[in-house]
Amino acid sequence: MFIRKMGIDLGTANTLVFVPGRGIIINEPSVVAVSLIDNTVLAVGNEAKEMLGRTPDTIVASRPMKDGVIADYRVTEAMLRYFINKVSGKVRFFKPEIMISIPAGVTSTERRAVVDAAVKAGAKSAYVVKEPLLAAIGAGIPIHNAQGNMIVNIGGGTSEIAVISLGGIVVANSARVGGNKFDQAISDYIKRKYGLAVGERTAEEIKIEIGSAIAQVKEEYMDVRGRDLMGGLPKTVKISSNEVTEALQDELREVINAIKKVFQDTPPELAADIMDKGMVLSGGGALLRNLDQLITKTIGVPCYVADDPLFCVIKGTGISLDNLELYKRTIMLSK
Repeated sequence: MFIRKMGIDLGTANTLVFVPGRGIIINEPSVVAVSLIDNTVLAVGNEAKEMLGRTPDTIVASRPMKDGVIADYRVTEAMLRYFINKVSGKVRFFKPEIMISIPAGVTSTERRAVVDAAVKAGAKSAYVVKEPLLAAIGAGIPIHNAQGNMIVNIGGGTSEIAVISLGGIVVANSARVGGNKFDQAISDYIKRKYGLAVGERTAEEIKIEIGSAIAQVKEEYMDVRGRDLMGGLPKTVKISSNEVTEALQDELREVINAIKKVFQDTPPELAADIMDKGMVLSGGGALLRNLDQLITKTIGVPCYVADDPLFCVIKGTGISLDNLELYKRTIMLSK
């Protein structure tokens, strides 16, 4: 296959792959199943996610990315190789150039690990770009203007908040809280209140179905099945949307504190621009109902959810790949 360039949003929860001219062609969970007997990779992506919480002793299904950075280097490399091969085939005439998103707060060692993993997985070279920049480009924010723009990108592992002006990040803050922590908080709340153990997939379903950042006047309910901690038998309980809101309070407070911290460090002129235009919310966490309203109410600055918030970062890689000359000042090149 003649694929010379591709963009990868290497997320804690999901990995997305973009190919110029074809758009987003892969959107699969960042999960890898490994056999402990012979240390081989058995499944990646959707197939591996199906195994989460359901594996025998000899198989481990895990997420190799933690808080937006590589936690398990070898497994991340195997995952990248799987996605690159899936896009361009195992027989390739050219090694593709790959652009990968990384959190704004990564260290040079963590950045190097991403580049090395991509090159070993079959890339000719790898560019790494900070996630808030790509999210802003994908959300349609004119990042090269001499005006302040704020992006709040809530992913699976991290929430990245950045003020962007003249094509670069002026102030940024990263909080190790995201969709996965939201799921964990819901799971812990149900365990505490109802003595019911639920898996991360069930917690995620609850968040998507009835989750809200602000308590609702008209509550929604959902039946949740899990294992009773006292008797050890299956049990069903009814959970309300306001209980989910209560469960998420600490995590939402962390996100809001991270936004406040960025405002405290923002130059006055840029802060004034943001107050006029508002901030843009992107990433999977932006899909939590009423989160934009909660941020607007708490911070006192308008907050808007981007179009297709889940795909802002990967769309940003696509636009950057198509216009490398225009965006190369904001791109860190690593061979």
